Amino acid sequence: MAVLLAAAVAVAGWGRLGHGRDVLRAGVRAVAQLAAVSFVITWVVHSLWLTALFVLLMFSVAVRTAGRRMTEEPGWSWAWAAAPIGAGVLPVLVLLLGARLLPWQGLSIVPVAGILIGGALTATSLAGRRALDELTQRHGEVEAALALGFEDRDARLEICRPAAATSLVPALDQTRTVGLVTLPGAFVGMLLGGASPVAAGAVQLFVLVALLAVEAVAIVVVLELVGRGLVRRPVQWRS
Repeated sequence: MAVLLAAAVAVAGWGRLGHGRDVLRAGVRAVAQLAAVSFVITWVVHSLWLTALFVLLMFSVAVRTAGRRMTEEPGWSWAWAAAPIGAGVLPVLVLLLGARLLPWQGLSIVPVAGILIGGALTATSLAGRRALDELTQRHGEVEAALALGFEDRDARLEICRPAAATSLVPALDQTRTVGLVTLPGAFVGMLLGGASPVAAGAVQLFVLVALLAVEAVAIVVVLELVGRGLVRRPVQWRS
């Protein structure tokens, strides 16, 4: 692990990617966080209340991470990331629990909730960054649309929607190639745990489809927030 991390840092530095230190910090943080989770998870999953608190912690970290990635504006504007992540994850999680597809057990809830929150985090971060980058680079076109009589929201969405929509491509590719290119974690984990290939495939299937729903909702909500100017950067356009 140390050799691979050092190689990643070296390659990032040699390629002048500008993320050498970030790679190192991410690797060290992953070691510390997984070590802590390994100790905590064993007693968290035995209580639904502790499970709920743990899921809330995952949600809070995801909100801050995605929000800070989206906007460089000081203050609490990053907290708007709670809307797309929550709007994507909560209904799907409630549906899975209500339909009994997901047992009311911490050992089942924590990993599935983590997968869904992680997908929503990625979609929110990518959609937000791409939408805001597009508005920053093409602010003249936004002003032109405003001059033609477009509302602020419509002018912004007209420019940034196509770029933000590409944030769904990773989830689409993962779903299209599952079983042919990749064998995702839920599938492999269930096989290693003794489940039949059919049962493992069924669980992996609803996780992938759920991720598509979660990420699609998250992207739509991010676009709405950007269109209404609730998520923005300090200098973006003149209206």
